[in-house]
Amino acid sequence: MFPIYDVIVVGAGHAGCEAAHAAAQMGSKVLLCTMNMNTIAQMSCNPAMGGVAKGQIVREIDALGGMSGIISDKSMIQFRMLNRSKGPAMWSPRSQNDRMKFAEEWRLALEQTPNVDFWQEMITGLIVKNGELKGVRTSIGLEIQAKSVVLTNGTFLNGLIHIGEKQFGGGRTGEAAARGITEQLVELGFESGRMKTGTPPRVDGRSLDYSKMEVQHGDENPEKFSYSDSTTTLKEQRTCWITYTNKDVHSSLEEGFDRSPMFNGRIQGLGPRYCPSIEDKINRFAERDRHQIFVEPEGWNTVEMYINGFSTSLPEDVQFKALRKIAGFENAKMFRPGYAIEYDFFPPTQLKLTLETQLIENLYFAGQINGTTGYEEAASQGLVAGINASLKVKEKDPFLLRRSDAYIGVLIDDLINKGTEEPYRMFTSRAEFRLLLRQDNADLRLTQKGHDIGLASDERLAKMNQKKEETAKLINDLKQKKFTPESINSGLAASGTAEISEKISAEKLLKRPQIGLQNLKTFNLEIEAYLSKYRTEVLEQAEIQIKYDSYIEKEQQMVDKLSGMENFKIPLKFDYTGIPALSSEGKQKLNKIRPETMGQASRISGVTPADLSIITVYLGR
Repeated sequence: MFPIYDVIVVGAGHAGCEAAHAAAQMGSKVLLCTMNMNTIAQMSCNPAMGGVAKGQIVREIDALGGMSGIISDKSMIQFRMLNRSKGPAMWSPRSQNDRMKFAEEWRLALEQTPNVDFWQEMITGLIVKNGELKGVRTSIGLEIQAKSVVLTNGTFLNGLIHIGEKQFGGGRTGEAAARGITEQLVELGFESGRMKTGTPPRVDGRSLDYSKMEVQHGDENPEKFSYSDSTTTLKEQRTCWITYTNKDVHSSLEEGFDRSPMFNGRIQGLGPRYCPSIEDKINRFAERDRHQIFVEPEGWNTVEMYINGFSTSLPEDVQFKALRKIAGFENAKMFRPGYAIEYDFFPPTQLKLTLETQLIENLYFAGQINGTTGYEEAASQGLVAGINASLKVKEKDPFLLRRSDAYIGVLIDDLINKGTEEPYRMFTSRAEFRLLLRQDNADLRLTQKGHDIGLASDERLAKMNQKKEETAKLINDLKQKKFTPESINSGLAASGTAEISEKISAEKLLKRPQIGLQNLKTFNLEIEAYLSKYRTEVLEQAEIQIKYDSYIEKEQQMVDKLSGMENFKIPLKFDYTGIPALSSEGKQKLNKIRPETMGQASRISGVTPADLSIITVYLGR
């Protein structure tokens, strides 16, 4: 009934979709297994993509040849570039999306991808022989053979939903939990744990009074995620709103704390520190009189509203009573209550940097099974797992991203070397080279890499090279273009910066914080005519490279300095137990994580500089 597949992907959320698409695009025969074909790429929580650091990840997925950026663009209802008032390392694209259209676009994209087959059924076990993955077993007893398997089970592994004192099995509200896989993996020697996440109630937008809320418009000139020409920017956008909780809301919520599964011990899993439930917020920050609430449309045409900032597992009657005390929500009608969900995960220190498990060959984990939270983090892991599963089947070298290559590299490196005891979320502060890893240059960093492995298309590579060449030409021309005092001093004065007494190049002017290319356009007609020939993304790229040249150079020097350790390979079967001089903790961590390079070893908590010196001596012998 089934052929032997190159890659079977279990789960069709954000990680599973990217894994299936990437492996298939690279020529592998793929089977995507899901319990429900109608919930492929479901946005289980907020209807949005990107945000701080997460927007950079979506751009990186797109630059490599993944689909999250394109799907986001096609289903977008609002776009905002966050942190524009800060430096370019902090700029982060974010979109509000039409929940139903997002899922529809992903399904259509996968159906139009050659080499992808689908199977709707619960996967209850793996076929493993002599420590090597051979396929999967389904709930009705089918055995499907494969050369590799990528597990992207999301919140479905033994999922348990909590609403006040009620609890019931499920991977999402209205959907069954997945059983069997955790138990088998534990029998095979894997360590597992429990995590928790949550979602807010959804309300009827027709019942809200928006006059009592702050309007949050999208950007006046919206951009998009994808570098490709297959999508366009928005011509119209939907509005979001901001409102706030108050003391009455908090008091009302506190009345239900005795029935809260968070506070009475029924929830055992650790929740996300940086996206706490509303009851957690008012408990931890008791000194605050209010908390921000974002009211976000679920799509172009639906009246359903997502209440961002009001995630909760309190009883539904407590949720409803408290909601109605928020400004603008006095007559709110609730479509469905918020809830918390507990699920199994596997500490990611059990993986290689390829996301292949150390214990079972050809088995890969991606997404929330690794302890992460967020669509973007999941999608990026799915992409890397799908790429590496496909490459291994073809007996090609693995695909690895370093911390200096991408936020995706930071994410995976953090997971493998540090693990996580709470749902991991990406922030710009986690990346030590964030000025190199900007959202505007993800194509310049990664499209060549994506093309080299057969994922990014020839058209994408050509477009990236054109941008690189145009940027280099513009920067060179700005170095050559000189202004005289009489031609620009009035413009400089108007811009609030010092006038000049001798000729100065446009490049040197741009290093001034008060001056940008938009200012230069106003200084004289000749430069305005010249700059108008360039696309916006080229102008932006040239300006950033000029303004931050010395800082970028310093970061690159640091990368170059550390690259020696990254290139210093450690044999995977290197025997740390035979080195008595190593610290006990260092020996334990090194044996567990099995670092592939000295650079990776240096980032493992508990491994000391002395341990690294000792390993270097032994490897030298």
